Amino acid sequence: MLEWFVNPSTQLLVLFIVTVCCLIRFQSHSDKVFGILLLVLVSCSLVTTEQVISSFSNEGLLTLMLLMVCSLALERTKLLRMITNYVIGPHYYSTLLRLFSLTALSSAILNNTAVVSTMLAPIRNNPHHKSSKLLIPLSYAAILGGTLTLVGTSTNLIVNSLVLDTGLPTLRFFDFTAVGLCLVLGCGVLLFALSPLLPEYDKTQVQIRDYIIDTEVASDSDLIGKSVEQNGLRHLESLFLVEILRNGRLISPVTPQEVIWPGDRLLFSGDVKKVTTLTQFSGLSLFASDIGLPLNNLSEVVIRPESHLIGKTLKHAGFRALFDAAVVAIKRDGEALCGKLGDVELQAGDYLVLAVGEDYASRNNITKNFFLLSEVETEHCLDGWKEKLAIGGFLTAIVFAAVGVVSLFKVMLILLGLLLLSGCLSANEVLQRIPKNIWLIISSALLLSQALSNSGALDGLETIVHSYDYLFTPFIGLVVVYLLAWLMTELVTNNAAATLVFPIGIELASTLAANPQAYILAVAFGASASFISPYGYQTNLMVFNAGQYKLQDFVKVGVPMCLLYGVIVLTAIPAFIGL
Repeated sequence: MLEWFVNPSTQLLVLFIVTVCCLIRFQSHSDKVFGILLLVLVSCSLVTTEQVISSFSNEGLLTLMLLMVCSLALERTKLLRMITNYVIGPHYYSTLLRLFSLTALSSAILNNTAVVSTMLAPIRNNPHHKSSKLLIPLSYAAILGGTLTLVGTSTNLIVNSLVLDTGLPTLRFFDFTAVGLCLVLGCGVLLFALSPLLPEYDKTQVQIRDYIIDTEVASDSDLIGKSVEQNGLRHLESLFLVEILRNGRLISPVTPQEVIWPGDRLLFSGDVKKVTTLTQFSGLSLFASDIGLPLNNLSEVVIRPESHLIGKTLKHAGFRALFDAAVVAIKRDGEALCGKLGDVELQAGDYLVLAVGEDYASRNNITKNFFLLSEVETEHCLDGWKEKLAIGGFLTAIVFAAVGVVSLFKVMLILLGLLLLSGCLSANEVLQRIPKNIWLIISSALLLSQALSNSGALDGLETIVHSYDYLFTPFIGLVVVYLLAWLMTELVTNNAAATLVFPIGIELASTLAANPQAYILAVAFGASASFISPYGYQTNLMVFNAGQYKLQDFVKVGVPMCLLYGVIVLTAIPAFIGL
């Protein structure tokens, strides 16, 4: 019994199962789970030093890093905003068609999060349609568009890095396109048919506010002793005084005759870009300006579901020390916040506007805790020849890689060099943009895959398959692999699902003498099938909050989308790729 347990293959199977269980239990800390996995593999000598080095320098993995860094320059151009201008119109189904088509096409070559974040504001503020009728289609279109090409989603690039690690030929740019196009067309038609199920949440039905801006009246302020009306606080451009917090008592609504007292906390709602207007009032201060952070360099972020800030207040989180930033304003879609900002308990999906210090850009924990948006960021946008270089260079690089003139890794490395030399990107921005948690997750998963292969831990699959050879055919194996990837992506994350199911798929393909590429694509497409849970993919989370959705809104539309998605994948892969 002891010999059985100390057998390396048994140890690795146990380690694999424990990793899956930990990912399900600690979904928001997948990078830490994989980090511990890496330490266990190395300390137990289940992998060699050479394998550790090769996993972190995998060509497919480095290509993903380069692509995400180079896309930052493209996001700073007007390209996505120009696309968004053509989306909204008075006719709902025409708008939905343009939204779905342009989002899917953009997501085929751009970062999904950037596409969705750029389109959020115009959709939410459009005068023609309820935003809740458009935001779920926006997220689903981004997911479906990402399946069209190798660079459409990080999942596809992660799978390609695993392919390269096993010594198989690299996936080509358009290997996903035939199946992906069937998904875009089929699921797109279904989405139109399901559009009546999308809710129509009216902002007037619940008390929805824009950003809440917290200010304090100093003891020597000229505002003291005068009414709100006399102080001119009722006629501010795009800002509205919604509450006064006085000695622990909340005054709301605020009447024009309300007199200002020393120490009053005045809470404004409205356009955060107008926040500097408040500094023109004598003795009315914001926390950020009091501690020396400039208000002309604001950054808008969304709290990630795995952020350690969740459940904490700003007062107790040590926000300034952690990020070299202060919260100027906060917003939670679908819920009216009240009271001073320091006492608000933070939740996933909360929007924050930050006044940032000089050290903010170099902090490694920014991308771990926030999705970075650009609606009110004052960082310089690219214009003139730099904008043309960013757009033209990126699109040219994609075309060269797509037609096979040069490898995607090589052309992205050249493009990054040009962007740095031209000043379109800085070294600090590049370091900040590198997704270090994804790098750790994929590298650790590559090591686990190598360890499983070297030890023969998955050889038991061959015994199981041969024991039930009357059931297992190449098609049944394909179904099993796809369902495993889909189930894992709903339980954990799409990237973790791809890395964990991939070695099973390759081993099963080998045992059944099936086409390995079919099984590889089944892993990739299955890991991208995130439609049911608003927390399964970052774009779902973004629209979940912005559209004031409930969980059942995603379930009603997501379940039929997921079923059709699976049918198309399992039909199209044998038809286009073969088994």
